[in-house]
Amino acid sequence: MATENHKSDIEIARAAEMRPIIALAEETLGLAAAQLEPYGHYKAKVSLEVLAQRQEVADGKLILVTAMTPTPAGEGKTTTTVGLGDALSRLGKRAMICLREPSLGPCFGMKGGAAGGGYAQVVPMEDINLHFTGDFHAIGAAHNLLSAMIDNHVYWGNGLDIDTRRITWRRVVDMNDRALRSITVALGGVANGFTHEGGYDITVASEVMAILCLAEGLDDLKTRLGNIVVAQTRARKPVTAREIGADGAMATLLKDAVKPNLVQTLEHTPALIHGGPFANIAHGCNSVLATKMALKLADYVVTEAGFGADLGAEKFLDIKCRKARLRPDAAVLVATVRALKMHGGVAREDLALEDVAAVAKGGSNLVRHIENMRGFGVPVVVAINRFPGDSEAEIEAVRAICAGQDAAVVLAEHWARGGAGAEALGRAVLETMETQPSAFKPLYDDAMSLWDKTEAIAQKIYRGRGIVADKKVRAQFAALQDGGYGHYPVCIAKTQYSFSTDPLLKGAPVDHVVPVREIRLASGAEFVVVVCGEIMTMPGLPRRPAAEGITVDGDGVIDGLF
Repeated sequence: MATENHKSDIEIARAAEMRPIIALAEETLGLAAAQLEPYGHYKAKVSLEVLAQRQEVADGKLILVTAMTPTPAGEGKTTTTVGLGDALSRLGKRAMICLREPSLGPCFGMKGGAAGGGYAQVVPMEDINLHFTGDFHAIGAAHNLLSAMIDNHVYWGNGLDIDTRRITWRRVVDMNDRALRSITVALGGVANGFTHEGGYDITVASEVMAILCLAEGLDDLKTRLGNIVVAQTRARKPVTAREIGADGAMATLLKDAVKPNLVQTLEHTPALIHGGPFANIAHGCNSVLATKMALKLADYVVTEAGFGADLGAEKFLDIKCRKARLRPDAAVLVATVRALKMHGGVAREDLALEDVAAVAKGGSNLVRHIENMRGFGVPVVVAINRFPGDSEAEIEAVRAICAGQDAAVVLAEHWARGGAGAEALGRAVLETMETQPSAFKPLYDDAMSLWDKTEAIAQKIYRGRGIVADKKVRAQFAALQDGGYGHYPVCIAKTQYSFSTDPLLKGAPVDHVVPVREIRLASGAEFVVVVCGEIMTMPGLPRRPAAEGITVDGDGVIDGLF
């Protein structure tokens, strides 16, 4: 399948006839103009009063879109989310989409944008992929304000007796910049503060980002910001952002960013795009506020979780749904022939060649994800996201894999045909929700220890023997457990390319161990980040970053963005 005239994503998006966002909100969602804060003609912030005013309205159905383990060939979760939302609208259902905001890092790095693709996109695509409504800038500013105030507190006498060797709060920037991973700050003499080691993470890994996405209102946001632990005293007592005096100013910087952003698809299905934590280094879900608002505004809400189901979906279910008291009604598991062939051992440069045997071999990865999602009690529909060049024999091989698991499977062609190409998927999801009620339950109980929760994920989701850690890391586990944080869920930071911590280990490996390198407390977000393997919380740029191909002409027309 190919898009009409082989148009690029940006060409398709630019040709779209968008509806004014206020008119769309009034006619499809019943919102008044006074409940919106327009950012131009085609995007707007939605007042949090909308959610407060609709608390008595019954929630719609929640559909999670996730995927098999990602490969460089691409899977298309966002594209499928958009296509399914449009398909449900075409089927006469009142549907909405909830997505994350794209980070500038991948846009200018390797992955590209995150607004969908082909004829299944959210628009205005260029705005969404670049600065959008400024949420990420506000998050970065709030995060780095806290960094500055910590250093300033120490400079002016250190009244809290902070141990400068135990300041854990790093800085952030929304760009891939490996040179900033480890730095030394305050060089140049006493007037510039105290010299100490520091570093940067990418903004999507910021605890402030996680807090924004898990907060249930502005008051909750401010409370969570104040609870952030930034350092320890010399007596090993935690120091919080509230004690530094930064929580109020941070919340002030985020007072607009906390409001969800309303846009539309190419087919005018309303979409809330809000927040953007990565799933390989954070919890990988859009904001709780956007999801809950959508559930009050629509009968069917389609959302996604980042990367494969072992990372994004696990965190969506074990962190977001647990904390926000959400109950997903169905999951769509996106698979592609290309990805299956790569998991079956085919090199990227050979993907155009038909290889049914490799599809069958790579099916072990898809089977593992089907089993894992069912382990949460959520009914699953497999969507075969069709790519140009997929042969009928290869597609039949995918159907056979799903038949072996008694899993519903649908060929979806939304990339080429928009919502019309996903109507069969929409009908399958509706039928699944009607015939297979969700029995959702998280993977582990709150009362389990942090170590046992981490091991449960390693064993039940990754199918490893368990976790390993050195004496220092084990001491971190024990300290957090004894410090009153043992009831928190765990957020695994690891490579997205494998069930293991080895990105080259494809398929469905078993009997491996998951090495834990570091523990980070996110006391405002109320989870513990468990860093495994060689994953970096500040990505680097590839040899040829996408930024080299992006430009703008004298009339302001952007080229090269995808």
